[in-house]
Amino acid sequence: MRILYLGDVVGRAGRRRVIDSMPALRSELHLDFVVVNAENATNGMGLSEAHARQFLNSGVDCLTLGDHAFDNRDMLSTIESERRIIRPLNFAKAAPGRGHGLFSDGRGRKILVLQALGQVFMSKPFSNPFSAVDSVLRSHLLGGGVNASILDIHCEATSEKMAMGHFCNGRVSIVVGSHTHVPTADVQIMSGGTAFQSDAGMCGDYNSVIGMDKSEPMRRFVTGMSRERMKPANGDATICGLFVETDDDTGRAIHAEIFKRGGPLNRGESK
Repeated sequence: MRILYLGDVVGRAGRRRVIDSMPALRSELHLDFVVVNAENATNGMGLSEAHARQFLNSGVDCLTLGDHAFDNRDMLSTIESERRIIRPLNFAKAAPGRGHGLFSDGRGRKILVLQALGQVFMSKPFSNPFSAVDSVLRSHLLGGGVNASILDIHCEATSEKMAMGHFCNGRVSIVVGSHTHVPTADVQIMSGGTAFQSDAGMCGDYNSVIGMDKSEPMRRFVTGMSRERMKPANGDATICGLFVETDDDTGRAIHAEIFKRGGPLNRGESK
């Protein structure tokens, strides 16, 4: 199976680049399944129903969220009816929606998508992500009823992301980090056949501070004072993510590579 995961989409620049590119990417790369983290796609924080529909209509199979899952209030109702949107497993127990989903590709193969929030350096006290993930994987065995599985681990610390990769080694096809918006150079296939990358990076304007227009975050860092709300940068966007091929029988990754397209971050494009 040919799977593409795209990291945090930030604002209009990232959103338009991903949506406009999706049909061509699916055709060119012969993609079977696409997951996009879209929790920052609407004004840099949250995801609106209208923008979620645009992603899904463009050819994205599943959207994941994160700690900003419900910053846009209409997501509270949208996520209940749209099963292709996944919020973190270990979010507040009263939160609407679901933290994992089982999907089918065009050939009827089953794909599990789940997401968890980390605890280290995060602003809210989320429950333990390891136990939350373990409870789902115990009932969705890779190579059994599941042909491929993708875990989006949304957290600050690379150590926590790496620990989750080892915890899930051989149990999922892909463990990929989101949230920090900077692509890491540690793509690997672990001993048990799990593809891993600490952070897929963001889909947005990299002439920025993690996707935000430079002026306000720079002011805050330099002076310690804020003047206005931060807003997404809207220059030429780069698409960043992880491309993985898996074995249909075992669900194990057989190929994994960093994916980058367009924008100032990458002048020599992959694939």
